[in-house]
Amino acid sequence: MIVGRNEMVELKINDRTVEIEEGGTILDAAQKAGERIPTLCHIKGLLPSGACRMCVVEVKGRNGLVPSCSFPAEPSMEVLTNTPRVLNARRTIVQLLLASHPFDCLSCNRNHFCELQSLASQYQIESVPFRGKSRIYPPDFSSPSIVRTPSKCILCGRCVRTCEEIQDVSAIDFTRRGFDTIVLPAFNEALRETDCVNCGQCVLACPTGALHEVSALEQVMRVLQDGKKHVVAQCAPAVRVSVGEFYGLPVGANVTGKIASALRRLGVRTVFDTDFAADLTIMEEASELIRRLTSPEANRPLPLFTSCCPGWVKFLEHNFPEMIAHLSTCRSPQQMMGSLVKSYFAERNGLRPEDVYMISVMPCTAKKFEAARPEFGHGSVEDVDAVLTTREFSRLLDLYGIDFAALPEESFDELLGTTSGSGDVFAASGGVMESALRTAYHLITGKDLAEIEFAPVRGFDGLKEATVDIDGTSIKVAVVNTLAKARRLVRNVKAGVSDYTFVEVMACPGGCVGGGGQSYGIDSERIKKRIEAVYEVDRTRVVRRSYQNPRIVALYEEYLEKPGSHRSHELLHTGYQVRGNHRSGV
Repeated sequence: MIVGRNEMVELKINDRTVEIEEGGTILDAAQKAGERIPTLCHIKGLLPSGACRMCVVEVKGRNGLVPSCSFPAEPSMEVLTNTPRVLNARRTIVQLLLASHPFDCLSCNRNHFCELQSLASQYQIESVPFRGKSRIYPPDFSSPSIVRTPSKCILCGRCVRTCEEIQDVSAIDFTRRGFDTIVLPAFNEALRETDCVNCGQCVLACPTGALHEVSALEQVMRVLQDGKKHVVAQCAPAVRVSVGEFYGLPVGANVTGKIASALRRLGVRTVFDTDFAADLTIMEEASELIRRLTSPEANRPLPLFTSCCPGWVKFLEHNFPEMIAHLSTCRSPQQMMGSLVKSYFAERNGLRPEDVYMISVMPCTAKKFEAARPEFGHGSVEDVDAVLTTREFSRLLDLYGIDFAALPEESFDELLGTTSGSGDVFAASGGVMESALRTAYHLITGKDLAEIEFAPVRGFDGLKEATVDIDGTSIKVAVVNTLAKARRLVRNVKAGVSDYTFVEVMACPGGCVGGGGQSYGIDSERIKKRIEAVYEVDRTRVVRRSYQNPRIVALYEEYLEKPGSHRSHELLHTGYQVRGNHRSGV
């Protein structure tokens, strides 16, 4: 007997016998048997809602069709997934959805990536026999990151459940009744005025074009074609293990060199690696942690919270403003790079900050919000001028006719493009923590850590904890991803239940590799493969510690002096603000 294993249930799916653990659904059994059942409302890992009814199947001995996503598998059950009755029901559901849906597929942001469009094709729907009233609502362009187009909403509820159950933000919900039901922020406010953290998980979850990122494509294309500015681009670590998916490459394929090559073919003059800025972040953040440990300040308490994730930072500003002093003052790698490009790089090349145009390629929609924060800029000049999600980057390459898969491998420009493995692992939940510990050990002891891989902080689990001894200094650390789990952690810290020294928080499942700007869909297996790829990139690096990056050493010698210096604080650190909270009425 295997300890801890649930009882098994044996049933038949289309006359094929399959076994699954007790408590599983018909959909689980069908997927195990290799039978594909369409869904529109289902999100793996969340409690089923059975709202859309696309997944209906026949069960012998039952009169009506049953939703396979929410119906439990039972012993000796016989299930049929593709009978004429089932296929007709699914066709009718798609036709009813199309009857009140805008027919603007060719100009829709989700054309070719729309699940409703795919189902219409799959079920050979060439006409819609129903004529219903269209639901016409104005789009909401208020957010710097996300566009809401309610007229394209099919009321599947995925975005609502993602925002509530995964992120515990609840910026949107169902309102009104019957045909007038709509997904809206509370009191029909603009999305910008809510507690939305711009994480974009709702965009990944949405099956249609009802939610999508604010596009920077036209702005970027104008600048590239104009040729008046020196265009610089940076690429985040998570993008290099995900953008290849758009071109038929295996999930997790490392395409770092192809990205550098592609950016130059777009007309970008200088191409830098955000991994370099991640190394820089570690130098500053590890130094900040040590200062807090050795010279506690009343207004800079422990635990120290990482500040690389803009969705998490905004979440804390809304929900726990009294904990802002716990946030690291370090800017994120994106913003550190932007600041250095508009200062160090511009000065070395005789350029004014306003003559440099900084593009970021990021796996994250919240980075658009972050780049627009008033804290980041040189006077009236923003440090980062435009943020492209992984999806937008792929669209831009397609617009320019660039065959990404066939591109040669090229290197990033050396000045701010030489990186260590510590910068690479920023892409995965736990990576910032692991990188910081590698460097903190050296800064405290003066020695190189022999075993630099911290298995306890790796993986896809929502909360990971470890206690690390550094030359007699005990550091209790925690790593958490998704904001629902972050809320619980912060409450425990406030209550004195958890005595952490250092805490890493990422808003998205699995960290940046699961960011809201990646390919559509919430797929934990795909995210896990990207995480594995990130650590493999780290293992192949000759230099794996941030403080050993030769360009980091040179930057401090030439320009920044040392971590925590006056110039470092001016260019690489920031402060945060208290924001209103809709739950509390603040």
